[in-house]
Amino acid sequence: MSVQKLRSGTSVPLLRASLGRWRERDALLKDGLLALALTLLALVPPLSQVGAQIGDLPERAPSALSGGLILAQTAPLMIRRRWPGACLAVIAAAFAAHQVLGYTTTFASVGLYLALYSAGAHQVRARTALAALAVAGYAGLAAALHRSGSPNGIPDYLAFSLAPAAAWLVGNTVRTRRTEETERRRLAAEMATAAERARIARELHDVVTHHVTAMVVQADAAQYLLTSAPERAGEGLTAVSDTGRRALTELRYLLGVLEATGEAASAHPDRAGRAPALGQVGDLVEQARRSGQPVEFSERGERRPQGVDVELAAYRVAQEALTNAMKYAPGQPTRLLLGHAHDRVEIVVTTDGPATAPPAREPGAGGGRGLAGLRTRVRMLDGELTSGPRPEGGFEVRATIPSRPLQE
Repeated sequence: MSVQKLRSGTSVPLLRASLGRWRERDALLKDGLLALALTLLALVPPLSQVGAQIGDLPERAPSALSGGLILAQTAPLMIRRRWPGACLAVIAAAFAAHQVLGYTTTFASVGLYLALYSAGAHQVRARTALAALAVAGYAGLAAALHRSGSPNGIPDYLAFSLAPAAAWLVGNTVRTRRTEETERRRLAAEMATAAERARIARELHDVVTHHVTAMVVQADAAQYLLTSAPERAGEGLTAVSDTGRRALTELRYLLGVLEATGEAASAHPDRAGRAPALGQVGDLVEQARRSGQPVEFSERGERRPQGVDVELAAYRVAQEALTNAMKYAPGQPTRLLLGHAHDRVEIVVTTDGPATAPPAREPGAGGGRGLAGLRTRVRMLDGELTSGPRPEGGFEVRATIPSRPLQE
């Protein structure tokens, strides 16, 4: 078993490393094909004299040196994404030498624009220094062409510089958008993580608080019965045991959901079947009664199977309201109404006695739990939850959740 786990644990990093190498190799392959295509196009007669030309110097006959300079303007494109700065440096130097020596214009000079675009899009470090070196190099090229007898003036050199600058700016725009998209995804992931943490906190609060509160009340009652009615103390201890088992069941379900991922957690039929649902509200009522809370339970309308999120939200509302009743109005008559309509599910829990409400939390003080957390959960389902003292005394919690039948 341990060997199998070790193999499965090490296979994932190996797979990721293989994918990374393949992607890197794929980029080199694509850039190599681009360099090869540009080199071949530079040799095609109809395109042999199409390209960038700046000096207007007397043309020199082709030679082995001119062939090498043509190749130096295309071959470095193989590394344009991996080492964009080096790619630009080699191609720019070859382009400058080709222009100063007065060789015939070739299609290979297009490599300069591709190298400038690649530097703007893929250069990570020393971008400002690279741009400054490119500007200085262009100024040096203009001075060298002027000394070699070029008839062009400063306006001509400035006009020619617009095309290389545009290539750099296009690449820089692509890089900026890519960076913004990466940042947007990072922020979205952080928000999703924060939302998931808040959901886990709400679930743990609802499960632990309710059952622990019931166990404390039941244990206190059993302790009292040990002296007043020993023959009934066993019933109280049995209630504590049953409540603990229910808590373990719900915690196992919650841990199962956390171990799963997103859609699989809610869609799995076994997990969905173990999720607390409206049909188990009666168990909450019975548990409260065994804790000494007089609860009257009534159900109105025809119950229809709802989606897991609706069933769980309604269950949590009833659970939290009964927990608060046991904590803040122990022994007071409590009524729970579960209503089923065509378009909504309604839960109303009222408690008699003094209008004692759960203590409000200050903003930021571990919020997202209790009634505040339930209100958020219900709003996420386009529902509404209200709570507060009643005019005639007591406290009321009322939640309305839009119906979402399973077949939808």
